[in-house]
Amino acid sequence: MGGFLFGYDSAVISGAVTGIQHHFHVGNGETALVVSSALLGSAVGAVGAGALADRIGRIRVMQIAGILFAVSGAGSMFPPNMLVLGMWRVIGGLAIGMASVIAPAYIAEVAPAAVRGRLASFQQAAIVLGIFISQLVNYALNEGAGGNPNDHIAGIQAWQWMLGAETIPALVYFLMSFAIPESPRFLISVGRIDRARAVLIDVEGPESDPDARIAEIQYVMASEHKSSLKDLLGGRAGLKTIVWIGIGASVFQQFVGINVIFYYSSLLWQSVGINASNSLLISVSTSLVNIVGTVIAIVLVDRIGRRPLALAGSAGMAVALATAAWAFSYRHGTGTTATLATTQATVALVAAHVFVLCFAFSWGVVVWVLLGEMFPNKIRALALSVAASAQWIANWAITVSFPTMSDWNLSATYVIYACFALLSIPFVYFFVKETKGRTLESMG
Repeated sequence: MGGFLFGYDSAVISGAVTGIQHHFHVGNGETALVVSSALLGSAVGAVGAGALADRIGRIRVMQIAGILFAVSGAGSMFPPNMLVLGMWRVIGGLAIGMASVIAPAYIAEVAPAAVRGRLASFQQAAIVLGIFISQLVNYALNEGAGGNPNDHIAGIQAWQWMLGAETIPALVYFLMSFAIPESPRFLISVGRIDRARAVLIDVEGPESDPDARIAEIQYVMASEHKSSLKDLLGGRAGLKTIVWIGIGASVFQQFVGINVIFYYSSLLWQSVGINASNSLLISVSTSLVNIVGTVIAIVLVDRIGRRPLALAGSAGMAVALATAAWAFSYRHGTGTTATLATTQATVALVAAHVFVLCFAFSWGVVVWVLLGEMFPNKIRALALSVAASAQWIANWAITVSFPTMSDWNLSATYVIYACFALLSIPFVYFFVKETKGRTLESMG
């Protein structure tokens, strides 16, 4: 549910963008600030989640995130102006950032090593399901309002319903968090050994020798001290190499422009002459492709490893983005008067779907799996927070810049994204190590 809300809250804004613009009479610049404001909140939430989880536990952090998701959804439904809407989006962003850190950390700490990659992939599966459902809900609400997000349903504009609907899954997330056990590693860290033993037996089975696992975890913890930002420092580059690799993976994941598809889908396709209803339908189809790609990743991530998936995805994304850039170079006009010839429009749509598929079966899953398992125990939560925060800052940079860049030159914008996809290949080849099948305690 944390991953689901992560995806839902991140992508739901795409269907509401044009409705927000018409309701508040604002342009792309103001809209970009509101859309991206959630990402700044996400960066803050990601930074604070690791330390908070070490202090009060993983489950309590999930419950706080659930409350923030619900409050944000309800508040975003009735904003008096863009400033207040941005404030509610920031609060939702805090919840997204917390969920982005706590879910992979919790899964990595609870899952047995043999299936950890697949279980960690469920986080991304939930994210893409949340994206898909948000687009489906947006489309249904838009159609219910007669194809116009500013028309009313029960006296409330469709775009307001789009943002407010998140409150329901947020409350479900909050309630379900009471039904799962605390991480055994956290329980051991606070001296609750009997409870940790019961959790290990429950998730790994009595044949797993829980006492040996407890002894292993205690041995690792005995050589550790309370992690702080100082523990991430080292070497000439300022931070430990492994932390830079985590930051690099996070930044590359965003700089290929994946969230342009999910945050600005309706704006993107309307900017090349496709009407509002069809642009929302395209959002639904790309979200469905996203789910298919994620299922492929879940099947393969523990079979062939993290690195091969990432390399294959990078190559596919580079080709798809370059193809989309070629198609967009034929766009004529700007804004609502823009058009794209049928052949190029078809190529652009196919390329966009191939891009989403390649991202979903590779970087969409692999980065979250890696971030949950690549760091040594003593800095895992904190390093994951820093890497996730870097990811949200990179996400913000892409999100806030896209409307202006697309007005400048949509084709050139996609050339830039293609270059980052291409550069991610040597990054993975030379710097990312395989973590398939290794225990977390061996990540030293």
